[in-house]
Amino acid sequence: MSDETITTHLPAAEPAAEAAHEPAIEPAIEVATEPANESAASTGASEEPEAAAEEQVAAEPLSTADESAGTDATPATEEPAAVRDAASVVETAPAEKAAPAAPPVPVATAQSETPEDEFPEESFGDLLRDYERTHTHRAAQNRLEGTVVSVSADQVFLDVGYKTEGVLPRASFENNAEGVKAGDRFPVSITGRNEEHYYVLSRFKVAQPRDWSALESAFTSKTAVAGTVTAVVKGGASVDVGVRAFMPASRSGTRDAAELEALVGSEITCRITKLDTADEDVVVDRRVVLEEQSRAEMEGRRAALNEGDIVTGTVRTLMPYGAFVTIGGAEIGGIDGLLHISDISLTRIAKPEDVLSVGQELTVKILRIDPETKKISLGMKQLQPEPWETAVERFPDGARVSGTVTRLMDFGAFVEIEPGLEGLVHISEMSWAKKVRHPSDLLKTGDRVDTVILSVKPEEKRIALGLKQTLADPWVEAQRRFPAGSQVAGTVTKMMAFGAFVQIAEGVEGLVHISEIVADRRLNHPSEALHTGQKVEVLVLAIDTEKRQMKLSMKQLIPTSIDEYIAEHKAGDTVSGRVVEVAGLKLQVDLGDGIRAVGRVGKASAAKAAAPAAEAPAAGKADLSQLSSMLKARWKGNAPAQEVAPEPLAEGQLRSFKIVKLDAEKKLIEVELA
Repeated sequence: MSDETITTHLPAAEPAAEAAHEPAIEPAIEVATEPANESAASTGASEEPEAAAEEQVAAEPLSTADESAGTDATPATEEPAAVRDAASVVETAPAEKAAPAAPPVPVATAQSETPEDEFPEESFGDLLRDYERTHTHRAAQNRLEGTVVSVSADQVFLDVGYKTEGVLPRASFENNAEGVKAGDRFPVSITGRNEEHYYVLSRFKVAQPRDWSALESAFTSKTAVAGTVTAVVKGGASVDVGVRAFMPASRSGTRDAAELEALVGSEITCRITKLDTADEDVVVDRRVVLEEQSRAEMEGRRAALNEGDIVTGTVRTLMPYGAFVTIGGAEIGGIDGLLHISDISLTRIAKPEDVLSVGQELTVKILRIDPETKKISLGMKQLQPEPWETAVERFPDGARVSGTVTRLMDFGAFVEIEPGLEGLVHISEMSWAKKVRHPSDLLKTGDRVDTVILSVKPEEKRIALGLKQTLADPWVEAQRRFPAGSQVAGTVTKMMAFGAFVQIAEGVEGLVHISEIVADRRLNHPSEALHTGQKVEVLVLAIDTEKRQMKLSMKQLIPTSIDEYIAEHKAGDTVSGRVVEVAGLKLQVDLGDGIRAVGRVGKASAAKAAAPAAEAPAAGKADLSQLSSMLKARWKGNAPAQEVAPEPLAEGQLRSFKIVKLDAEKKLIEVELA
């Protein structure tokens, strides 16, 4: 190359160099041995080194005149970065790199004075290819083989042949990468870089189309393709997938315009959803690829979970029936599980928000994983010691405990004696004194009460409690306080068809049978003589403390005519009475005013009753002389009157009787014929 040619060429190249603010690069370009290197340098900043290499091989050597012409045609806006990269490869003397822009003659002189051995013998194209091989991202290799380097708590690091390692989330592997170890190899694809400048890898097959046939193949097989977001356009974004493609905003996987704008310049993985080669119309979808990757990662994380595992999670949502907890963290697309309200705490709670809040970190246990729906049930209280295991030892029968009323039911009240342990106070165990119709008559929710352990059944998780057992049993002293025969006052509490219940003390009730209410008439119902709440005097007839029963009487306390009769007479008195009934040797006698007496007919009385009134004279004529003598003797009073025999004993007769026995307690009178 002649000095003349150089002198002619430099003035045209110098403005371009000045425009690029790198005047010192111009001599380095002039000394290149292969004319096509300028073209290669201009494409060196491209992301596609293979295409640049093909262009370099296809180029033919040019003449000096052609080189000069090509140099003159170089626009002033040529990419300076490629020139800088090429210049950094060539070992140029420091003086030449720092030389300022100079007139043509001095530059030509410097050119001619430069020793030839200061420049490398290899071509500029070879140097550029070496540079790109060591510094350029090999995105053209759409399928790589990654070797596991290490496994962290949430990521797997793989060597993909670059200076920087690639990363995959553990969820991308089966069983959450439990069996993955260093040295394992997996086919991967590069989808970009993360904030730590590691390559973001994918186990999905990602194609790098370079022509329409490759696009058609990816479209037909529904293979994901790699592309670069170049700009935000109306309704979406423009993506370079080898050709210009359109990505609707709704299918970009972003939530707003700011996120879509942030994608510009980044490499994404998408799928071709529309391909029209005639109109060169290509539409891509990034969201469907993200969803598929998310599902695959979700399945991997879900497969790593087992019933009984203890995991950490974050409360995502609170509902009336429980809380949804995200296992593994929402930032990495964790799995949701339901923490039911009954599994939150050993203590019964009304609402989940009483103990939980959104965003709270929890440690939970996986109780169940539905094999069909994949729903996960979680528990918190299962991580605490089970109180029922030692309940029998800690709460023996008869022990006195305190607790809080948690619920009231028709049949009783539930009392929590400690967290996780509830007992039932049945309605029949609430009071000695009265019949409790509903627990609310005595208790209300939240009351603190003392109870007695009646029984503990840990296998059924049941504890029977007694409330009335904390008070003195009134029946224990009832035998001493109310012996049979004692007269007490009471209140009618309830009436039944067979009698009336009378409460004579707190917790002690007795029954007055309907036959013991009044003595002067027969009652059809106790309400004919009594009413609820009436104060009455009763006589204790009998008491059974074991059965808690007491027999009472009212009529035996009411004074009657028989009491007065017994009080006015004594044994041995002769009284008159009408024979009411004769049954063999037994008879009943009405003494007047409804007073009845009983008697027996003895042998003498029977003979007397059966004897004839007088022996009649023999049938025939009467003995007048004897009759005259009897009348004369009687008239003078010297002879007793002849006894007249009584009539035979029969019902309805008025006869004389002698009182044999009077029993005021039993109201009994015994008589015999006088």
